[in-house]
Amino acid sequence: MTQRVDLATVMDRLAIDDLVTGYAVAVDDSDWAAYRELFAPEGRADYRGSGGIEGPAGAVADWLAETMRLFPVRQHLIVNRRVRIQDLGGYPGDTATVRADYVNPMRFESGEDFFCGGRYTFTLRRTDAGWRLRSVVVEEKWRRV
Repeated sequence: MTQRVDLATVMDRLAIDDLVTGYAVAVDDSDWAAYRELFAPEGRADYRGSGGIEGPAGAVADWLAETMRLFPVRQHLIVNRRVRIQDLGGYPGDTATVRADYVNPMRFESGEDFFCGGRYTFTLRRTDAGWRLRSVVVEEKWRRV
């Protein structure tokens, strides 16, 4: 690879990492407009693996806005990110996948703590506005109240 391709790959990885972090911050801060902006127009989210719904990002954002009211305190920690950018013969392509683990401590309005953890699978595509989510799939592996 040339230095230019190496730099482009590093820049893509940083932009993808920023997008995944933006996802966690948007959910934790109840910023549903920012959540919607993270997705490509065809973007979908699938929370069925944690007892939720699946559908277009906008509809899921509406559902999250209502559901997350149960948890006025929440913090998504997204770790162990494995980023795979499409390889076009040594050059980065326009799609990527991120598999990442999460730990999600939250607190009910009653003050009772709720913890869960699992794995996200994010699929992304490069758009004129930068990297955007095509899909988010949640696979909850454990929970504790």
